Amino acid sequence: MNTVPIQVIVAEDLDILREHFCSILSIHKDIQIAGKAASGKQALQLMRTIGADVLLMDIEMDAKHDGIIYAQHILEEFPHARIVFLTVHEDDETIFSAFETGAVDYVLKTRPDQEIVQRVRSAHEGMSQMHPEITSKIKNEFTRIRKNQENLFQATMILSQLTPSELEIIHLLYSGYKTSEIAKQRQVEISTIKSQINVILKKFQKKRSKEVISLLRELNIIHLIHKVRGAP
Repeated sequence: MNTVPIQVIVAEDLDILREHFCSILSIHKDIQIAGKAASGKQALQLMRTIGADVLLMDIEMDAKHDGIIYAQHILEEFPHARIVFLTVHEDDETIFSAFETGAVDYVLKTRPDQEIVQRVRSAHEGMSQMHPEITSKIKNEFTRIRKNQENLFQATMILSQLTPSELEIIHLLYSGYKTSEIAKQRQVEISTIKSQINVILKKFQKKRSKEVISLLRELNIIHLIHKVRGAP
């Protein structure tokens, strides 16, 4: 165990909780409370004046996501600081926003005291002991992002290889036109449009035109069709 205590700043706007976290940490010889803050702004000021190894910081203080906002400022000035977020929220958006700051851990206030103490120690050692549920959410988000990147690449490649006529048909389908309306606008038989749509479906490896449109909406790349078509 380190002979030099881990210096910790506890940032929590509720006095009773701030004192509670300070008390459960300070009874351990390897941890020392360097400072207490009631807001993200105060936490930043304490880092500038006294510094600390680890910040145990509430996400919501002066305002919603106050901790997240000031965590970004703190890590810009003190990139080696370790931030462990305290929160009562488990929603995906809050979790992802918290980790985007560069924080090393995220712990619910309802977790046992000893677990919170251990999270501070682990953060100082450069390790994370996130709850399996939170780890799973983060992994799922990265998987989703990676899948979208792969789909985006494939869809872009397919769009670049479509004929002007096929691009026009996709654009019209995307805009809500029915097959009969597209045929009328292009002054061709409905069977001709259906045949062209079938070719498009094969290129996208889809069974229905709705699946192609859904993919384009999900990836938000309709602008690429405008660009390839030369539309304004």
